[in-house]
Amino acid sequence: MLPYKSLIHLDKARSVPVFIQLGDQLLQLIRTGTLPAGQRLPGTRQLATLLGIHRQTVVAAYDEGLAQGWLDSRPGSGTYVAAHVQEARPQSLPASASAENALPAAQPVGNRQTPGYAFATGPHLIRPVMTSLTGLRLDDGFPDIRLAPMDELSRSYRSYFRWGDPQRHFGYGDTKGHPLLREQLTQHLNETRGLQITPDNVLITRGSIMGLHLTAQVLLRAGDVFVMGESSWAGAAMNARQAGATVYTVPVDEQGLDVDALARLCAEQPVRMVYVTPHHHYPTTVTLRADRRIRLLQLAERWGFAIVEDDYDYDFHYLSRPILPLASADRQGMVVYVGSLTKSIAPAFRIGYVVAPTDLIDELARLRRIIDRQGDPMLEFAIGQLLKNGDLKRHFRKALRTYHARRDHVCALLTDQLADEVRFTKPDGGLAVWATFRSDIDPVAVVERAHKHGLSLADGLSHDLPGRRFNSTRLGFASSTEAELDACVAILRKAVQAGR
Repeated sequence: MLPYKSLIHLDKARSVPVFIQLGDQLLQLIRTGTLPAGQRLPGTRQLATLLGIHRQTVVAAYDEGLAQGWLDSRPGSGTYVAAHVQEARPQSLPASASAENALPAAQPVGNRQTPGYAFATGPHLIRPVMTSLTGLRLDDGFPDIRLAPMDELSRSYRSYFRWGDPQRHFGYGDTKGHPLLREQLTQHLNETRGLQITPDNVLITRGSIMGLHLTAQVLLRAGDVFVMGESSWAGAAMNARQAGATVYTVPVDEQGLDVDALARLCAEQPVRMVYVTPHHHYPTTVTLRADRRIRLLQLAERWGFAIVEDDYDYDFHYLSRPILPLASADRQGMVVYVGSLTKSIAPAFRIGYVVAPTDLIDELARLRRIIDRQGDPMLEFAIGQLLKNGDLKRHFRKALRTYHARRDHVCALLTDQLADEVRFTKPDGGLAVWATFRSDIDPVAVVERAHKHGLSLADGLSHDLPGRRFNSTRLGFASSTEAELDACVAILRKAVQAGR
């Protein structure tokens, strides 16, 4: 007989029932070949005595093995390892019979780090996951969730449960998004962005990054040329590379993307897609100049490339009426307009959208179907209701006034307290200031010192280019009150001047 007392170690103090522990360890012995196919197991009384447990515990463990097909009961003979279990190479028995060197219980797959098979990794996907910071912070440009219309949203959620047919509400919905949200969002975009679209031109997604991913997967193929600004959002490049495209960059200056450099690139090789954030370029916040906008559309028409316009914070512009997006002037269907309500409400509410010609929207919806099937109908309905009854528009106006005041406040603080150390241009819109430290100041050291005093901010290294250091970072102001901004800049000033 095998030394079961040495091979099986049960811990009654664990939350896992003892019969499950016993069943798992028997299964492990079968998998390793210690208990080969056809091996007779001890009787239930015998094994219970050996292990010092109740006989019914052994019975329950054997029943579990029988139910899962690992064991086989032969009337009048006993319980055996099932004959169909594939033979495995037996492991050597422990040198001494003690609980310390007993075989461990079977470990769940989730506890393993390396799978038993090979797979390709994508270096372009390795990037820290950005999370919302707590405490004092000058973040990447997040909204203040304390301003979000939570009460109104809660009422809209409740109305979802009271309105209409439950079968329709809680069954499968339209892959393109809830009809109410698509209708209301269409009206909102036409009124505020100068678009001329119908709900058929709109696909609701879980944030703008999903819209960008779907667009890249549909429009890009291996070897295609994808162009973006030298300094730009890393998520766009990640999606392009994931689709197999080759990423090229062109310079970005105080007037936005250098379209002359783009024109020279188009003359050298075929360009398939150009990614831009023209309203407030990420990360520098500059606005693409009007003549460059016209030229960009002309280049797209001439060379036949798609423009992906990521308008991630259009709703927050502080100079009268914001400049209309490229999509508003697109007459040849060259622009794929991607946006999000994440920055407008709160990051947890994953509502984004893609606006494009209907043929592309149909194809994006077909691809989305095999990834996500549909979005969140309840959330989409609730946001649609907020648009319909005006609550969301009122929130936009309130948030815009608040963020405008906070922008002015943080810029005044930086000018007053760090004029010699930090250079910046007051942004026309957006939720962050692009700040450049004096060349002899190390942002990494500044961040480390600031952290020690309770202030979180980024060192900006992720925005640098190979061989070129901007010595800059984004200082998000929207998520902090003016009093909190006072404390933030005071700590930042100490952290900067402590390095002298």
